[in-house]
Amino acid sequence: MADNNQNYICLSAMLRARETRLLTAEKAARCCDAPSFQEAAKLLTECGYADMEKLGEAQIGETLENRLQSIFSEVYRLSPEKEPVDIFLAKYDCHNAKAIIKAEGAKSSPEAFLSRAGRVSPEKLKYAFNEENYRDIPPVLAAAMSEAKEILARTSNPQKADIILDRAFFHEITELAAKLGNEYIAGYVRLLIDAANLKTLVRCLKMKKNADFINDALICGGDIQLYRLTGVTDGETMAALFSQTRLGEAAAIGKDVISGQKMTRFELAVDNAVFGYFRDSRLMNYGPEAVAAYLAETENEITAVRMILTCRLAGVKPEIVKERLRDMYA
Repeated sequence: MADNNQNYICLSAMLRARETRLLTAEKAARCCDAPSFQEAAKLLTECGYADMEKLGEAQIGETLENRLQSIFSEVYRLSPEKEPVDIFLAKYDCHNAKAIIKAEGAKSSPEAFLSRAGRVSPEKLKYAFNEENYRDIPPVLAAAMSEAKEILARTSNPQKADIILDRAFFHEITELAAKLGNEYIAGYVRLLIDAANLKTLVRCLKMKKNADFINDALICGGDIQLYRLTGVTDGETMAALFSQTRLGEAAAIGKDVISGQKMTRFELAVDNAVFGYFRDSRLMNYGPEAVAAYLAETENEITAVRMILTCRLAGVKPEIVKERLRDMYA
């Protein structure tokens, strides 16, 4: 335990020092307001990004993906406990599994949708899926992929396969948090589950899905217990249920989405609520909290950079880009 503490102190000090170069709200606004895409790309070099002013959309995506993978790999290598990092990496494994299975259903290639930020390479996942050999895949993910493949073959319904993979992902990160034994990280996982359930309710109620469909898609393990969620049949009830949580504002916006408003503001509000969870971790000098907070900041920043550059490249007006950006720490 003493060695872990010392290693966390060293790692946290390194990550805190790097925070000075992270993209702030002020820098993001400058990039949005820059006279051209090229000027916006140049400004991002101040945050340690490669010069992307001559790149197209696909190359920008690849460059940012490589940066994300590099940062995650470095933090994983240096972290004395792997669970705080694995909780983030597992999301990309789930994303890749979904892409592979959807491509199978559509008889297409998943290549354009695959990420290299996960624990398992896309090539290994594809091989495991095609050959039904999951020996080198994390057990929870392996079982879910096998079940999802069988469901897809039997029903030709990729949505059911997605539900299986989502349920496995949240089950796995809940187990990782429990193994770590850190209540702050466990709270983050519960918030992720609550956020996923809120999104499910909004989308399903907007599409007028029946109760059986909604109940099948909901995930257990959040702060809002499943039995309370299964009774939600309208936006008012949903908003009231989430009103005293971090997702209260997002749920209020979600009520309007169910009534016909667009999803954009709602999804942004959910993302901001989840990201805002880590503001408290800045008061913690070291430990798993500092590692998780840095990874959340990194993901948030790279998402913002991708949006800024691709929107500027496409000629989207600066004020519209700003409206779409998630909150920053500073």
